[in-house]
Amino acid sequence: MQTELSKKLGVEHAIFGFTPFPAVAAAISRAGGFGVLGAVRYTAPDDLKRDLDWVEAHVDGKPYGLDVVMPAKKVEGVTEADVEAMIPEQHRKFVTETLAKYGVPELAEGEASGWRITGWMEQVARTQLDVAFDYPIRLLANALGSPPADVVARAHERNVLVAALAGSARHALKHREAGIDIVVAQGYEAGGHTGEIASMVLTPEVVDAVDPLPVLAAGGIGSGQQVAAALALGAQGVWLGSLWLTCTEAELTSSAVTRKLLAAGSGDTVRSRALTGKPARQLRTEWTDAWDDPNGPGTLPMPLQGLLVAEALTRIQKYEVEPLLGTPVGQIVGRMTSERSVQAVFDDLTRGFERAVDRMIRIAGRSGK
Repeated sequence: MQTELSKKLGVEHAIFGFTPFPAVAAAISRAGGFGVLGAVRYTAPDDLKRDLDWVEAHVDGKPYGLDVVMPAKKVEGVTEADVEAMIPEQHRKFVTETLAKYGVPELAEGEASGWRITGWMEQVARTQLDVAFDYPIRLLANALGSPPADVVARAHERNVLVAALAGSARHALKHREAGIDIVVAQGYEAGGHTGEIASMVLTPEVVDAVDPLPVLAAGGIGSGQQVAAALALGAQGVWLGSLWLTCTEAELTSSAVTRKLLAAGSGDTVRSRALTGKPARQLRTEWTDAWDDPNGPGTLPMPLQGLLVAEALTRIQKYEVEPLLGTPVGQIVGRMTSERSVQAVFDDLTRGFERAVDRMIRIAGRSGK
């Protein structure tokens, strides 16, 4: 499963694995892929440094990267308190009433409410980069479009490739103009923030639009046959995120979330604004249904929605309130039917890829006679 891009980065398989779990990122790289650690949950630089130290010590010298979330345009002087003040009272009331309806306990006095919107603010992402550039990362990916020009230049000075996600050929062209090295064509089926176009349509459109830049296909990919299809469409690799959530190395996933993921079918996700204010594919739950109900107050734009629901989601996760408990995940969740190691996932992907390639060789051979 090698391509020009995977050879350039020195990896055996053109499989790029995005994950918030350091142990999963390291295992992906050890298995011959390219592990990419998501940084959005790290609001304290020391925490990111601790986990990058761990990754560096456990990748066996294999390459890895970091994924940040930062806007292309700078927004000066906006604090978390400024954002908090913009949240309407009716939305706060809706959260309180919904949690009360399901009997979700309060957090203990003084207990932190977990991840908040700070991980999406540019100044936080820049502190993450200050840490990350002290490590031998080979790739910097941005999930919110092209990063600012000075960040791209800073990465290139360190021989770090820059990738950005795109949901349309138009977005991909903007990335090329911004000096991005790799475009991740993320289809509608993917977990997290997605656009409106399915992977089968999007991938070749982006490949043609940004040629000769390498493109990674994302969304709806969870088997070796699907990897082969992505490469046949012109991609130089695949970007996988959801598939790792039920891996045994994903130590931070709660047992209740894992059970729900293993039981879910491909039709059990929904593209909702309930999490961040932007459309994001996630497990459908009574929480997403409440926010998507036309009789409710409606979601707020990013970053207001994320800040509004941060404490509520922490409470739901801590107390494992199953009707409300969800997580970002793509439609590929229907294939995630058992807990497996990262290496076992790679073994399955490579076997499926080989079968698909052999089949196409046989078909091509017959058609050539």
